[in-house]
Amino acid sequence: MNFHRKPITFVSNVTVKVQDLIRSIAFYQKVIGFDILEKNNTTAELTADGKTSILTLEQPDNAEPKQSRTTGLYHFAILLPTRRDLANFVFHSIDIGLPLASSDHLVSEALYFSDPDGNGIEVYRDRDPAGWTWQGDQVEMAVDPLDFEDLLQAGEKGGWKGLPKGTVMGHIHLHVAEMENTKHFYEKGLGFETVSQFGNQALFISTGKYHHHIGLNTWNGVGAPQPSENSVGLQSYTISYPTKEAVHHTVQNLKAIGASVKEEENQAITKDPSGNKIIITS
Repeated sequence: MNFHRKPITFVSNVTVKVQDLIRSIAFYQKVIGFDILEKNNTTAELTADGKTSILTLEQPDNAEPKQSRTTGLYHFAILLPTRRDLANFVFHSIDIGLPLASSDHLVSEALYFSDPDGNGIEVYRDRDPAGWTWQGDQVEMAVDPLDFEDLLQAGEKGGWKGLPKGTVMGHIHLHVAEMENTKHFYEKGLGFETVSQFGNQALFISTGKYHHHIGLNTWNGVGAPQPSENSVGLQSYTISYPTKEAVHHTVQNLKAIGASVKEEENQAITKDPSGNKIIITS
């Protein structure tokens, strides 16, 4: 899990908008196994370890259903500590009747589903980074079938007891309107490195040689519009930098490329070229 702690720069929290907070809390507790860290009438901070919020649910006024073919959230990805944890989650999903899509990405094994509002969710585990294949600065990833029979041998029926304490927000994957300006923003502005790119369709970026902390794609169409402010979907996501100095340096880089940045006491707020809101903190 060294890819999600200092001195690495990583995505530490994702905030998603939902239509019915009570319904969503029930889903994230019963289906995924989150605990509530803090809660009020419109917001819930969810945790795996009882100390750190990695996912925030927010119910906007007059929340609208998820809009299709827009920029915004493709999925957020919850990283489990071990393969056994992932296998136990599969047994759990069978018990509760949760339909899953799946994939073997070579660097990881991943499960996919959505919350009641259609917000995309990935639950995954990483393979040992020593076994990842790099061609120069590009990591090899694929979309192969997941071997469930082999995976389930690592776990046991009834073994799922909620999210393990070592669970983190592994990455976020976003729909964007185009790739050229997006790549420039994330590399020159935020300081990430491209580790895999599929033409102008998808881009995977990270720090510290992770397979990706952020995924970006144009699969909703080049020129896809931004969703409305109160639409279900991404509200914002938080990138944690190793130091306050690193945050200051990033703010200066963003200003240098013409990005709008709002500076606050302990954080800065910006938006990528497709309107995805980003909180920068240390």
